[in-house]
Amino acid sequence: METMTTNRINDVFQNKKNVLSVYYTAGFPELNNTLAIAQYLEAAGADIIEIGMPFSDPVADGPTIQESNKKALENGMSIKLLFEQLKEVRQSVSIPIILMGYINPVLQFGIHEFCENCEEVGVDGLILPDLPMAEYMAVYKGKFEKHGIKNVFLITPQTSEQRVKEIDQNTDGFIYMVSSASTTGAKGSFSVEQINYFERIKNMNLKNPTLIGFGISNHDTYLQACTYSSGAIIGSAFINCIDSSGIEKGNINQFVKDIKG
Repeated sequence: METMTTNRINDVFQNKKNVLSVYYTAGFPELNNTLAIAQYLEAAGADIIEIGMPFSDPVADGPTIQESNKKALENGMSIKLLFEQLKEVRQSVSIPIILMGYINPVLQFGIHEFCENCEEVGVDGLILPDLPMAEYMAVYKGKFEKHGIKNVFLITPQTSEQRVKEIDQNTDGFIYMVSSASTTGAKGSFSVEQINYFERIKNMNLKNPTLIGFGISNHDTYLQACTYSSGAIIGSAFINCIDSSGIEKGNINQFVKDIKG
């Protein structure tokens, strides 16, 4: 069992620079791709894996990830099936695994059972964009910690300094820096406003590391993100890659290589 104070997520940030976290949707492109993609991503050099739990209304996500959610649900993906698919994952995958999704399906599954399953299969963290901090502190923090799960909060350019400090205080893993106020999606470069925001957060000297996500799509945006944070999160660009080229090991290897350089 993981201890409450440290887990694979903390280890990555202690030991690596320019951390690359790659997101994909469970059950996409095909229902049974989940485990193979995780194995190929680790082999290719990804540092963290973020697996999306498909939901019918993924409001924080752009069209690419929304479409992958829709397809995964049509394929028959569910949280129950995802845990079944992840039962063997720790036999072949050693990097951190984070589940990303929305609170509603988790509550429908049952929060106690969900946390137990996370611990059982070796999930290290959760990203639940629509879980309010006050609710997390009052209801979920103790449950997550008991099962060795790190909760990852999101901040945006609109998040006040006070709020950022509050998040930093109540978190122990990393902070997900959303690069813009828009939904997710691959973009070619960052604007001056975005760079100013990255600098502002960097200068706050937070106790937690940060990863920049939304709009990271190539080696240049990845490197730029790494200049202002501990690394980057890639989602839409990878979904596009496996959608168009399939999940062959060589394709995934090339994708990660192209990003990391």
